[in-house]
Amino acid sequence: MLHMILAGDIGGTKVNLGLFEIEERRVRLVQDGTFPSQKYLHLEDIIREFLATGGTPRIHQSCFGVAGPVRHGRAQLTNLPWRIEAVGMAMELKFGSVSLINDLEANAYGLAQLDPDDFDVLNKGEPGTNGNVALISAGTGLGEAGLFWDGSQHHPFACEGGHCDFAPQNTLDGELFAFLHDRFGHVSWEKVLSGTGQVNIYEFLKNRPGASEPAWLAAELSKGDPAAVISRVAMANENDMCTHALNLFVTYYGAEAGNLALKLMSTGGIYIGGGIAPKILPSLQRGHFLEALFGKGRMKSLLEAMPVKVILNSKTALLGAAHYAAFGKQGFLVQG
Repeated sequence: MLHMILAGDIGGTKVNLGLFEIEERRVRLVQDGTFPSQKYLHLEDIIREFLATGGTPRIHQSCFGVAGPVRHGRAQLTNLPWRIEAVGMAMELKFGSVSLINDLEANAYGLAQLDPDDFDVLNKGEPGTNGNVALISAGTGLGEAGLFWDGSQHHPFACEGGHCDFAPQNTLDGELFAFLHDRFGHVSWEKVLSGTGQVNIYEFLKNRPGASEPAWLAAELSKGDPAAVISRVAMANENDMCTHALNLFVTYYGAEAGNLALKLMSTGGIYIGGGIAPKILPSLQRGHFLEALFGKGRMKSLLEAMPVKVILNSKTALLGAAHYAAFGKQGFLVQG
């Protein structure tokens, strides 16, 4: 019977699972699978289905990065009605051990497993910089994490900064805030920086006086993933309102990335993760993103010295969960 590490990236939209082998300080993916989260009542059901396709390997170590805060080995997912308990899962599935970590913490551990070609560099920063690292990822929700620099290695930690208050900077932002406050009450950064955040921004623009949505666009939005439609139409320059929505999204992304970088004093770099960034990379490479990131008054030169990189590897969180299962909380040097 095979001895494998099982790792998972557990999100509100999909669950990615993988079986890994350990090769020195690296983990090697042997088999993976993706499952729609909303179609299952329990994570354990997905795990059983996945393992049944791999010859039922024996799992000694496992780790799952989950989209929500993890406390005392328990997690309630933010955008999914699942409650996960590490001890109960280990007993039910007869695993040697189960670890639960936040999904952005898993992304942070995943940096240890990436190569230079897994990144797109938006800002080189000053050469030879070390220090704390910031990680921000817009996807189904907005995740944030950090990596503490102890002088020789980085140590990932989770936070829930995506749920902090959205901060309007001008009149249009104020109008957007009022629109979202009427709908949701508390307006967090996640309400503008996520898949649903893209749609919220578009809906705000569509409801402004004088706005008009063409019939062809309304039909496309009703058929597919509206966030993906908005981005695709915007990058193809097929509709001004979609272009405006994407430009605002990119600007807010840069602004909050800069906020996180200042809070963590991330002189070691700012990493942009999540599923959205690689899909809108040409928009991030234009000026709005970095202009908003650097636009912090007297702190502009500090931020300009920080490397800014987009993570292109879609399996980073899965790799990070496998890394944690294999090596635990040991520190590492981010070399991306």
